Amino acid sequence: MQAKLYGIGVGPGDPELLTLKAVRLLRECEVIGIPGKDPSESVAYKIAVAACPEIAEKEHLLLPTPMTKDLSLLNANYAECAKKVEGVLDAGRSVALITLGDPTVYSTYMYVQRFVVADGYAAEIVSGIPSFCAVAARFNDSLADREEQLHIIPASYDIETALTYPGNKVLMKAASKLDKVKAILRKNGQQAMMIENCGMADERIHYSTEEIPEKGSYYSLLIVKDAPKSNDRA
Repeated sequence: MQAKLYGIGVGPGDPELLTLKAVRLLRECEVIGIPGKDPSESVAYKIAVAACPEIAEKEHLLLPTPMTKDLSLLNANYAECAKKVEGVLDAGRSVALITLGDPTVYSTYMYVQRFVVADGYAAEIVSGIPSFCAVAARFNDSLADREEQLHIIPASYDIETALTYPGNKVLMKAASKLDKVKAILRKNGQQAMMIENCGMADERIHYSTEEIPEKGSYYSLLIVKDAPKSNDRA
């Protein structure tokens, strides 16, 4: 059987949220791909090893990426990571590359997979629970009802226009711009709820725009909902 790259979504933080398929493949794959220079500093690895302790004894393929928006630097890095993965696949060993949340949502994994697939190798995505679904569950509420639209927005870019879209909004990667996000929300008269580090030991919940701090942890996610309609109880 041809060796394959698996993109394994490990969910938002709680090891119990890994799927059965994710755990099975972590056990079966010979090599564990880790997004970072040091497994002990990788949040994705900490989640995965808590759910599947066996991976601590497996070979680790470290795949760090720079914190930059420079596309030329990023693409060069993704290509380099892909070559490392391909070297393992050429040896007949499959790689389980772990990533927070779901691999299809703002994940570095996808950029690496595209290089690997373009070079003729097999790859498969294994879904994980997205952070915004876990956050909605912690608030014990839905993300969208009936005809409501749902917008997933990367808050590290311009969000002012996006916050005017009809329906409910999820703001991801908001930590570095929380002060600006709060200013826009206040100007628009919008209320938001936020969770930092959802499902982790240091989880913090903020139930309103006023409660949200000016600075948050890296894993901060906001939900901005439209005002409820009078017939929403029906």
